[in-house]
Amino acid sequence: MLSPENIITINRTGKLKLVNSALVLDYIRVLPQYLVPQHLLSRLVHRVTRCEWPWFKNRLIRLFITWFKVDMSIAAEPDYRSYRHFNEFFTRPLRPGVRPVTNGTNIVVCPVDGSISQIGRIVSGEIIQAKNHYFDLQALLADENEMVDFFREGLFVTLYLSPRDYHRIHMPVGGKLLKMIYVPGRLFAVNSH
Repeated sequence: MLSPENIITINRTGKLKLVNSALVLDYIRVLPQYLVPQHLLSRLVHRVTRCEWPWFKNRLIRLFITWFKVDMSIAAEPDYRSYRHFNEFFTRPLRPGVRPVTNGTNIVVCPVDGSISQIGRIVSGEIIQAKNHYFDLQALLADENEMVDFFREGLFVTLYLSPRDYHRIHMPVGGKLLKMIYVPGRLFAVNSH
């Protein structure tokens, strides 16, 4: 059915195909990220977000707060000018007591401020993440076979943190971090669409 949300495209074989226009707009929005040298851009962003020049970092932080409607009243330090650089602001701690943790049995506590964008079962070693993109568990876990076998038919949750969200991750269960794995690959901005 044709509607304003759908458009017709021609695929590689010349056949007409109905495509949701939101997917096309997402593709157009992400296209520049394929064209820019991603690791160079990542290094540039790293430097900009650690800039300590007051005139620059204060404008950047104020613009970010305004654009993304960040609630500074829940921050441990609500004065944006007191942050040394943008990254310190972005990973700002919250005031004590703002996020009380519920105690009890059979309770799951989310480790971040955010929303569930995907949740489900890992099927045949594949996880759906967003926009109908599937990820191979083997690649996602950097070929760590023991971990791949452990999670192969398990469950997963993908949590989306919007720019306004508190950007710290907590461990809502007893445990100890034993290992971190670097997974190389292309770097893309994320969004909730």
